[in-house]
Amino acid sequence: MEDKTVAVRKMQDYIETHLHELITIKQLGNCCYLSPSYAAKIFKELTGYTPYYYIKAFRLSEAAKALRDSNLRVIDVALDFVFDSHEGFTRAFSKQFGVPPKSYALKKPPIKWFLPYPLAIKKEEDLTMNQFIFTQIIERPKRKALIKRGITATEYFKYCDEVGCDVWGILMSVKEALYEPIGMWLPEMLIKPGTSEYVQGVEVPLDYDNVIPKGFELIDLPASQIMIFQGQPYDDNDFETEIVGVIDAIKAFKPALYGYEFYNKETPRFQLEPRGERGYIEGRPIRKI
Repeated sequence: MEDKTVAVRKMQDYIETHLHELITIKQLGNCCYLSPSYAAKIFKELTGYTPYYYIKAFRLSEAAKALRDSNLRVIDVALDFVFDSHEGFTRAFSKQFGVPPKSYALKKPPIKWFLPYPLAIKKEEDLTMNQFIFTQIIERPKRKALIKRGITATEYFKYCDEVGCDVWGILMSVKEALYEPIGMWLPEMLIKPGTSEYVQGVEVPLDYDNVIPKGFELIDLPASQIMIFQGQPYDDNDFETEIVGVIDAIKAFKPALYGYEFYNKETPRFQLEPRGERGYIEGRPIRKI
């Protein structure tokens, strides 16, 4: 299984590097010294997608990002991402996202991007366990959050069971986002009856007036101070252990030593997407004592 993981990760890296070029199954097999048929088989086994679907969905999402963040013509984006024609690109884009590329470029509504998560590779060198946690205090102004609620979830895995694990793709596409998407533990005052404490969302300006995707809603967040905790980088294979270690350290932390107390009655506690290369990051609302 470890050899399969390494091979599929090589294929994922090859796809990302050659996204603007023609990619064949033979090339994917060659990059990890496997036959095309076996390469395609283990790629589907470990990612859940055929190489064809993965490449196409990845390209369309990167094309959407280009249309959102630039003034490029649709035909130029289509050709840049290896589509033969404006018509073929428009059909594929519309099927993937439910909106034609020209309309998307004009209005930039939130859509569900395909997020190609690379498989984690266990490194031979031992990564240092969390020896210290970096902390800082940041200021957040009044803002709104575009969120999707669960039912009873109090943590990420239960939330995925209730609403699915593809919410992030929509949040990543929000043009007006103030910061990156987050998982949030809502204070009691923001939890509606029959909905979850844990939600996923992205913070947006007070004047946000773009499309609100189905199943999402806007909530108001007050100006607040947030204490950020960031652990050390870790091996993605050990992410659960590492995250629990940082959370335990946060629980033991005494903000009163610095004149503060944790205060989550008005604004959410949140976590950023766990990524081993930067360490686990969590934000806790605070106020001066």
